[in-house]
Amino acid sequence: MNFTEGEIFYVNKPLHWTSFNLVSKLRWKIRKTHHIKKIKVGHAGTLDPLATGVMIICTGKATKLIESFQYQTKEYIATLELGATTSSFDLEKPVDATYPTTHITRELINEIIPRFTGEIMQIPPVYSAVKVDGKRAYDYARDGQEVELKPKLLVIDEIEVLDFALPVLKIRVVCSKGTYIRALARDIGEALNSGAHLTALERTRIGETTLENCYEIEDLISVIETEKDVAVL
Repeated sequence: MNFTEGEIFYVNKPLHWTSFNLVSKLRWKIRKTHHIKKIKVGHAGTLDPLATGVMIICTGKATKLIESFQYQTKEYIATLELGATTSSFDLEKPVDATYPTTHITRELINEIIPRFTGEIMQIPPVYSAVKVDGKRAYDYARDGQEVELKPKLLVIDEIEVLDFALPVLKIRVVCSKGTYIRALARDIGEALNSGAHLTALERTRIGETTLENCYEIEDLISVIETEKDVAVL
């Protein structure tokens, strides 16, 4: 392997890890194992700590490819709990309101879901890395400050209902760069007049790269430890 010239790794991000944690861990392992003083390591597409799934990690000169990976289509499996909301739209924050769900039927689900395919405008979550006046939205939120986030145009190619049994709705989503699945959960909940939040999220594909192509983090660390780097500094 040649970490400096550039390697591309496909990793299944573990639950509770931040994307930054994953990159930092791998950068540290490469530097320590192969005695490289300085090396670029980056990822193509952030995943929230409570999400798992496909992440593309690039090293060295391969980091120049990150932008092209970010624009590839992504696929997610999302589990929503209907009838309850949280301020983060997932399990990071506690439930702040509950709503009736007895009116929700499979027929209503089938009527509402198609409204979220194609080009849509989506307001990002307040707990997100979107910048407002040079500051991350989640910093405003954690300081208890209100901030106005502007809706963004994005494309959702496909939404498939995988399972529905109140209050749980499980969907598969194929979408463009910039889509917040947490925000999609919020919007679906509002359309159903019940509220909703994410209880699980897995990214199953970026472009042609699927989970089957991914290393578990322990396996990738073993590879880094055992493979020789032809560009040791």
